[in-house]
Amino acid sequence: MTTSPARAHDLAASPRSTSERTMRAIVQSQYGTADTWSLEEVDRPVIGNRQVLVQVHAAGLDRGTWHLMAGLPYAVRLGFGLRAPKNPVPGIDIAGTVVAIGRDVTRFRVGDDVFGIGKGAFAEFAAAREDRLARKPSNLSFEQAASVPVSGATALRAVADVGRVEAGQKVLVIGASGGVGSYAVQIAKALGAEVTGVCSAAKADLVRSIGADHVIDYAREDFADGSATYDAILDIAGNSSISRLRRGLAAHGTAVVVGGEDGGNLTGGMDRQLRALIISPFIGQRIALLLPKEHYAYFERLAKLIDDGTVVPCVERTFALSEAATAMRQLVDGHARGKLVITI
Repeated sequence: MTTSPARAHDLAASPRSTSERTMRAIVQSQYGTADTWSLEEVDRPVIGNRQVLVQVHAAGLDRGTWHLMAGLPYAVRLGFGLRAPKNPVPGIDIAGTVVAIGRDVTRFRVGDDVFGIGKGAFAEFAAAREDRLARKPSNLSFEQAASVPVSGATALRAVADVGRVEAGQKVLVIGASGGVGSYAVQIAKALGAEVTGVCSAAKADLVRSIGADHVIDYAREDFADGSATYDAILDIAGNSSISRLRRGLAAHGTAVVVGGEDGGNLTGGMDRQLRALIISPFIGQRIALLLPKEHYAYFERLAKLIDDGTVVPCVERTFALSEAATAMRQLVDGHARGKLVITI
């Protein structure tokens, strides 16, 4: 008996035995701290026509995952569940191998190694849209690749697309030792900028090692004290006021506001972004916001920079799936240097 291609897709995406229908995953039934996470046996995802099923080898941890875990600021619950997370399995950064494809998928085949953004990454299997995945660079481990998607794409867009950084410019990266910041420093250097990184004294060596020309210890120095101005400021730490950013910015410079961590539980740092939108048309300086975009084109651009050796992922430590809560606590404590990754 001959099986049609469409039927082959159905068979690949519909495992029959109990062991093939379930998986281990981190599960969260309510908003809160990492204490709400538990390792459980759950059903594998069912993929749609334009999705692929990825066997996850590694998953990146980022600040956005914390916001979705905590349900803070409350505004995020409007899209992700008012009382509890709509998707009980956290995590979005994935790197792994395609094990099944939807009937309308054209960019991937079973067996392809991929990285990108998926749904429920802290699990043995995750579903992902075809347009949110790219082929994994051959010179990267799965752990390194899992650290790239959200942080790398955010940095790429902040530096190149929104910040419009050019060769010879002076660029300040606030939060240079974190996941996004470590990529931003490298990308700005690749574009020919003179880069100053803001971080703690304990992380200064890391920031210098990835290419920063100068390092400012935020506990001892103020980037906005008037001693220097910058053509572009990338505020990744998310706690500088708009007026303070403007003091450190050249007369016709650009400040890119990447998220925000202050401002209370209701809106978080989004009120700062709203103020930036209001004042930006009336001043010589440009205050730009970075809105989320998830597309494979950004991952392919990053893959080229990685293949060229221009950008190297900074993975500080990996954790087993059962240690996911410990990894999140380390991220929240602010001790991470670069990226933390969960291995499955």
